[in-house]
Amino acid sequence: STPFELFCRRTMNVYLAWATTIIVYLFFWRQLELSRIFITTNILGFGLLLLFNRFIFLTTTYPTLNKNPIKNIIILGYNDVAKKLAGYLEQEATNTRIIGFCDKSENVRELSHYPILGDFSGAMKVSKKYEVNEIYSTIAPDKNDHIYQIMKQADQECIRFKLIPDTGLLLNQQGHLRYMRDMPVLSLRSEPLESARSQHRKRVFDIIVSLLITVFILSWLIPIITLFIWLESRGPIFFVQMRSGKDNKSFPCIKFRSMHVNKDSDSVQATKNDQRLTKVGKFLRKTNLDEFPQFINVLRGEMSIVGPRPHMLQHTERYSKKIGQYMIRQFMKPGITGWAQVNGFRGETKSLEQMEKRVEHDLWYMENWSLWLDVRIMFMTVFNQLKGEENAF
Repeated sequence: STPFELFCRRTMNVYLAWATTIIVYLFFWRQLELSRIFITTNILGFGLLLLFNRFIFLTTTYPTLNKNPIKNIIILGYNDVAKKLAGYLEQEATNTRIIGFCDKSENVRELSHYPILGDFSGAMKVSKKYEVNEIYSTIAPDKNDHIYQIMKQADQECIRFKLIPDTGLLLNQQGHLRYMRDMPVLSLRSEPLESARSQHRKRVFDIIVSLLITVFILSWLIPIITLFIWLESRGPIFFVQMRSGKDNKSFPCIKFRSMHVNKDSDSVQATKNDQRLTKVGKFLRKTNLDEFPQFINVLRGEMSIVGPRPHMLQHTERYSKKIGQYMIRQFMKPGITGWAQVNGFRGETKSLEQMEKRVEHDLWYMENWSLWLDVRIMFMTVFNQLKGEENAF
């Protein structure tokens, strides 16, 4: 038996032994008159609590029970450092597939374990072809002009770029240094959520909170709101729109419909005093109740409770061309609420500067994430809603 099967079997044996002891004790010792409903409720309730306790224990103790997606990697440069890096990745990195190296053919004078995919100028084409997730460069940017271009293009394509620096190498922007054994790896930014353990903790938190809200709030809220929407404006109850998600992959974002059915809903952003809004819709948007179905998106794994707000596909395409670091926010799952929103950058974006500030706050959240920060943002969201927000419409 595997350790997981042994753990489950022992838990079940302990529960059955406890339940049997209680039943036998109550059967022979009848000084207290207890109803069968009370006894059954307590035994089943203890079982559910034990199941919940074991779920929390397993998810925090055995994070590798969830399969992480395989990361495809290419390495820029074919030299001693590159070969050493490939060896380290083979030994230490889990769920990693090395696609190959990119370098000029004249620099390769031996047979390599992985294919030579071409020179640096074709690195991004190769990355798209093989759906690469990370690019490691063993060539300093000042040694080859293509490296700077690849760094910028990688951000635009939601590909993480990491540099294996020489001693004393300085980038013209702040970086994040970590070590793979004795080898320094310089990332363009700190990302706490790049850790599989951090991702797992955030996902467990999302599932628990979303399940509680779905069971205790959405179960009765959906029928009530459905009735009010249907009485005022015939049409679908939910408004489902494709939005930009993690790694710029689109997903169907679910909201309560707050507008009359119209042809511009997928292209024109809602504004203050928008004539398309229904009376019920104005109340839903003012109270943020229209966003509650997105807890279903969270349970489906398409969103997180806290993260950058998902934008319409055409907005992502437009702003990614105008704001240099815009696409970096797509490294994360979008959220129902976020650091930008609780700091006032929510609702309609009337100027490019407003969107730049929103992106700036989203990137700060990405670089400073912690579970306590998520809890703080959730409480700030509730507090802001209770005191009223100017941009809530």
